[in-house]
Amino acid sequence: MSTADDLPVVSTLAEAARLVRRHQGLYVRWSEGPGTDLGAASSTDELTGVRMPGLSASPLDVEDWWGDRSLELWVARRLYDYAHLPRDKGPGVRPWVLKGRETGRGPDNEPLVADVEPLCWIADDVIAGIRAEMDRRERRWGTLRRGGR
Repeated sequence: MSTADDLPVVSTLAEAARLVRRHQGLYVRWSEGPGTDLGAASSTDELTGVRMPGLSASPLDVEDWWGDRSLELWVARRLYDYAHLPRDKGPGVRPWVLKGRETGRGPDNEPLVADVEPLCWIADDVIAGIRAEMDRRERRWGTLRRGGR
């Protein structure tokens, strides 16, 4: 593990929610980690091969319309939406939280983030727990990869 990847690990959903409660402007990125990503400091559009001005990430800030609903559920949903990426992208891909400056939007309208400050990893057990919780929900939902290729 490189120094950039030697980050603290968030080991519960409650801990992840506390992090989001304490800090605005956080993002989650699914990749092999900051040690790999920070060298290039940009993502590449898989369809066209175009390099983008920042790393693709998902915002963790709670939207106003969420109201006073569970912050843990919000964070779970934000993490669950991309939980298919380790399967699609291969071993070593996992979620990590970062701060940074938005520089634009990618082709899926995702924020592109520069001046990245890595904060922590999200433990695999957190994602496994989120998957189990989503499986128990009355309304069936899948990750954002919903039956495509």
